[in-house]
Amino acid sequence: MRTRREVLRLLALAPAAITTARAASTPTTTSTKTPDPMLTRPIPSSGEQLPCIGLGTWQTFDVGSDDASLAPLREVLRRFFARGARVIDSSPMYGRAEEVVGELLRGTPWHARAFVATKVWTSGKAEGEAQIAASERRMGGRLDLVQVHNLVDVATHLPTLRAMKEAGRIRYVGVTHYSTGAFAELERLLRTERLDFVQLPYSVETREAEQRLLPAARDAGAAVLVMRPFEQGGLLRALRGKPLPALAAEVGATSWAQLLLKFILSHPAVTCAIPATANPAHVDDDLAAAQGPLLDDAQRKKLLAAVA
Repeated sequence: MRTRREVLRLLALAPAAITTARAASTPTTTSTKTPDPMLTRPIPSSGEQLPCIGLGTWQTFDVGSDDASLAPLREVLRRFFARGARVIDSSPMYGRAEEVVGELLRGTPWHARAFVATKVWTSGKAEGEAQIAASERRMGGRLDLVQVHNLVDVATHLPTLRAMKEAGRIRYVGVTHYSTGAFAELERLLRTERLDFVQLPYSVETREAEQRLLPAARDAGAAVLVMRPFEQGGLLRALRGKPLPALAAEVGATSWAQLLLKFILSHPAVTCAIPATANPAHVDDDLAAAQGPLLDDAQRKKLLAAVA
């Protein structure tokens, strides 16, 4: 497993070209038609319904406090909540992202509606408690879900998170990892611990989770958050300029981004996909994936062939 320093170095090298990649595949037309209701799925441990598209904040919300930096993100959130979305996922690993989320939510009607998720990413019980308290302050004083980020000191943090849940300080407990190499450990934890959520990578390109991890989440009654649905923009760049397949019309998709998200959501174990964006038009595009039909098994196979 990579060290935290190596993870940070790799993340820093990830391109900020998702916006460019998306430009060719995002619809440019607008419609006055009232959008259909968003697809929701229940959190198995509680039955609470969550909209199936959320919002990641890695890189995109790590900005300054000046209005020029915050204005597009404020518009992203305005459109996000206007369409009925709720889940915002962050981490103390993401620079200023937690703080920016808190700044934009504080004092707005959005705050009460948001499902605020973050992570603990440090070693030691006292250090973990201090980091979670700092996340609470930065994100507005309320955390719905806290996850152990990349399983760092997971044996120490899970009892802390359970105690916080029992005290009513947080509502849900989860674990995450960005690497398919950690799937065996994620599966072990799902089968041996009481977890409300697991966050994992899954896309048309990264499908290892289908083999054991997604079934394990269903068996354990854990909600699934999907990170990196576009492979950090790589899938959209590869598909730039390629015509949409005929199956797009069958499911009401008007962009590659929507098709890629519909593929993810069509797996019954997936609760919510969390693409990250700072572009208001892109959040509209992403949210549209949770409207209309999803892909059936035959359409999933056709999409995999189309992107191969």
